[in-house]
This record gives sequence, C-alpha cells and structure tokens, in this order.
Amino acid sequence: MIWFGLFAFVVLLLLAHFLLRYLESASTADWGSRKVNRVAGFISLFCRYLHGFQFEPLPLPSSGGALVASNHMSGLDPFLLIAASPRPLRFLIAREQYERFGMSWLFRLAKCIPVDHGGRPERALREALTALEQGDVVAVFPHGGIHLDSDPPRKLKGGVIFLAQKANCAIYPARVDDVRGAGFTALALLIPSSSSLKAYPALDCHDMKHGVCLDKLTSVLVKKPTTA
Repeated sequence: MIWFGLFAFVVLLLLAHFLLRYLESASTADWGSRKVNRVAGFISLFCRYLHGFQFEPLPLPSSGGALVASNHMSGLDPFLLIAASPRPLRFLIAREQYERFGMSWLFRLAKCIPVDHGGRPERALREALTALEQGDVVAVFPHGGIHLDSDPPRKLKGGVIFLAQKANCAIYPARVDDVRGAGFTALALLIPSSSSLKAYPALDCHDMKHGVCLDKLTSVLVKKPTTA
C-alpha cells in the first residue's frame, strides 16, 4: 500500500511537470519569467479552446517600443490580445479594474499600468511613455472602456496618439470581434465564443497632425453601422 501511494505521488509529480512545461510552450511570447509564461500559456489555451479564437498574429517588431490599440467589446479582449501577441504586453487599464478582487494579482504580474480617470491620468501616460522608451509594448483601448459597435458613437481618446508621437513609435491597430459575451467584463470570460482578431498594418503618426492620425485610427477600430 505504501509503495502504491509513493508510485501515485511520483506519477502526479510527473504529470504536473509535463503540464507546466506544456503551459510554458503554449505562450505566444516570452514574458521573461517561467511563472508568467505559464499564466500566458494558460490564457492562450483558454482563448483557443473555450472561445474558438481565430487570429492574425500582431505584426509587432522584434524589439523596441510599440503601441497596440484595439476596440474594446468585453473583459475577454485583453486575453485575446495576449494570445495574439508575439511579445509581452503592458496594458493601460482603469484603476478600478486594476484593483478588481481576484484579478489584481494577474494585472500586477503582467505589469499593467493603472489609469486614474477621475484623478491624475497623466501619471499613467508618463509611466507608459517610460515603458515605450525602455522598449516595451504598451496596449491600450482608446475607447476608454467597453464600447459596442451598436452603442452611440464615442470619440477615441487621444492619449494613444500622444504616446506614439512622444515616443516616436508606431501604433499597431487590432479589431476584436465575435465575442459572445460582448458588453460584459467577467461574465464574458465564461461564455464560450467563436472569437476573432484582425491585425492591421502599423500606423506611423510621427509626421501627422494629432487629429489626422486619430481619424486614421478611428477608421480602423470603429466599424461603421451598415445601412439597409
């Protein structure tokens, strides 16, 4: 009986080892830590199998600062971007989301940058600018919150253009679609989908006026309603 228990324990250890190795290999990016790579690998598998995720990999440069800008349909969107990115992403997220119970550990692990919309959002912009100058990839949702195509139009926030021009880096637009839990945050993670992500060519705003570049980004991220 003792030998059987020992054998079962060894088998469980081996299974755990292979599971952790599998999670590491499933990560689409090297986050610089085996622990974080395992979490990212789990996220990729979660998106692939529960949400039927179909995507075009984000065409990010292999090194150097870059911005990823996406529409924002649900709480699933950051996970989809992680699964589609060949590099680690540092998200700009609202402070209240950053401190959400049960999720704050994950946001801190991923080095997310909290934004105080009601306080001093410029602090987050300075931190994001420093991250870009250090060669990180920063991901933003320019709508400033969940916004569906069927909602009344909302102008994109211009912080992403400010960051691109200050850091002299390109914006890589992406559109998330087909999320069944659109409009929800945590619930969207649990509702199976056939989600998708379309990646667009880089947008270089260096020699453009702020408003012109924002209009170009809007034309990609905002789907115009179809007319009958």
